[in-house]
Amino acid sequence: MLSRGWNAIRRGPGSLRGRLLLGLATTWGLVLVGVLAFGWQLGRDLVQELNATHLRYEAELIADDLSAEVSKRIAALERLAPLLEESPTHSELRAELRHNDALLAWFDGLVVSSAEGEIIADWPEVPGRVGLDIAERDFFRLPRHFRASYVSEPFAGRASRETLVMMTLPLHDADGRFQGILGGLVNLDRGSLFDRLRRIRLGEHGFAAVASASGTILFHPDPALVLQRVPGPEQAPWADLALDGWEGIAYAPLISDEMSLQAYRQIWPANWIVGVYLPQREMEAAPQALIRQLGWGGLVAVLVMLPLMWWRIGRVLAPLRQLEQQIEEVGEGRRSRVVLDSRMEELRRVAITFNRVEGERSMAHASLKERQAFLDAVLGSTPTGIFVADPAGETTYMNPALRSLVGHGAESTAPWHANLHPEERQDALDLWRHTLGSGEEFLRQCRFCQADGGVLWLEVHATAVKIDSRLLGFVGMVKDITERREIEAQQRWEAEHDPLTGLLNRRGFERRLEEAWSDWCNQSVSTVLILFDLDHFKPINDEGGHALGDELLRRLAGAVTGAVRRSDWVARLGGDEFAVLMPGCALSQALPLAEALRRAAAGVSVAKAGRRYSITLSLGVASFEPGDTGMGEALTRADAASYRAKRLGRNGVQVAAAE
Repeated sequence: MLSRGWNAIRRGPGSLRGRLLLGLATTWGLVLVGVLAFGWQLGRDLVQELNATHLRYEAELIADDLSAEVSKRIAALERLAPLLEESPTHSELRAELRHNDALLAWFDGLVVSSAEGEIIADWPEVPGRVGLDIAERDFFRLPRHFRASYVSEPFAGRASRETLVMMTLPLHDADGRFQGILGGLVNLDRGSLFDRLRRIRLGEHGFAAVASASGTILFHPDPALVLQRVPGPEQAPWADLALDGWEGIAYAPLISDEMSLQAYRQIWPANWIVGVYLPQREMEAAPQALIRQLGWGGLVAVLVMLPLMWWRIGRVLAPLRQLEQQIEEVGEGRRSRVVLDSRMEELRRVAITFNRVEGERSMAHASLKERQAFLDAVLGSTPTGIFVADPAGETTYMNPALRSLVGHGAESTAPWHANLHPEERQDALDLWRHTLGSGEEFLRQCRFCQADGGVLWLEVHATAVKIDSRLLGFVGMVKDITERREIEAQQRWEAEHDPLTGLLNRRGFERRLEEAWSDWCNQSVSTVLILFDLDHFKPINDEGGHALGDELLRRLAGAVTGAVRRSDWVARLGGDEFAVLMPGCALSQALPLAEALRRAAAGVSVAKAGRRYSITLSLGVASFEPGDTGMGEALTRADAASYRAKRLGRNGVQVAAAE
């Protein structure tokens, strides 16, 4: 019976029995929660008020105790100071300190300095302490200038290597002249100053801490925090106010971000502050225990009443079980509608509404299956590759055309980008991740590696699919553009190359000459230019015909290409006019290459009708010069040098002189 009642509630407000049971349980629960909340708030406020009073009292006791401890020590130094002022020599000072070693019950060491800031006596004697220069320390400078006692900031003793605080008094001679200081050393780690503070217990987790007015922690139950800085006003605003002289109580977070009750008091003789802290868990422990007991009692009462109410309501709402059974049969396909014989109007309306919704759902499901069948047929027959990805970029569908393009099998779950070419994979994936993050379109032409080792150029275009600004995923189209890319590459090659020789044409040569000129202007990369035309070429065309002349030009192109460096550019500018561009080449390096070109051309010949024809070259060599204002000046010099080679008998190399 209890499990049935629970199942009825778990089904929620969709059923009348569930609404009634849930309403009753909710009402009882709200009443219980309200009582517990009121009791919790009342108890919490009362406990917090009591704890605030207790914490304020503890802070006052600790502050008064530490003030008395500091005052006792300063008073002891004041009683000792006149005795030391009458001891002029160092040995007398040491003897007087030794004579007053009863003060070591309050101090961990006594020191006396000279007027110049050098320690001249100490007790007990610590090797290395006498002779230390303390002229720049605050506990020397401030008593000297203000002629009053002073409690220093904590510091590490250079002789003892311990964490100390110095309580000092100025010493004067009979004429009132400053003679040095008398200091009492207090060890923060093992000294007696904080003995009582170490024994204080504020519950399980409460504690007290002491800090100097400058914000350095002098005492804390956690030794790791001693000598650390008090957190700034962002973390501890009330502690920051206390450093400025404020006293009071506040409710604020600790360093660990746990809320706590905090009380602050000033220790005026030492210019320190004491803080007493009681964490919230400590304050709330008692009311929590009470509320927990009340809560369990109320929960037991609710659980006892629930089965009883379920039994009473179940008798009235027995037709609900019949309705539930028929709905389950409709869901399993064993019936098409529910038929409920009940006088309860609510249940009849539920049955009518269910039958209507089920009819609409069946029609929508049938329509959806038909549309899905058409869509599968369209996607399966289209020659364009199509894929679907979820908002995280995971591929959820790939049509057969795309699987064929990228080499995936019918059962493969690999993403569309699995076979990207290694050289383009990272850039394409970076752009794809940007699309996933921003929702912008993805459009990129990429190379894909096929299983047989072939490479395809594919164009991928993906767009986001959204409904009411909600991202559903991405739909992408993939086209094979390999043939188009090959045509474009061939067109680019033909636009800059001579079809007869395969060398650069004038257009391609001028583009590379502009690049070399830019490197010369920006980086002073030396470049050499060689212009030459063919000697004795006209008779070959006239006597042997243009076909023989074309054959000679092809052979010459091969010979010239083989004679230059891999980084050089060879071009046919038109007719029998040729050029060689040598980037990164000095003029002294280019002359042997020009001679090699001349010799290579001398070995080129063609024959026809028993006659052999050969040519020579007249070469002009020039380089970019510092005074050039454009690349045309080097071309003019090289051209002039080439004509000079012709005038001087041909078959030679001439270097253009810089103007």
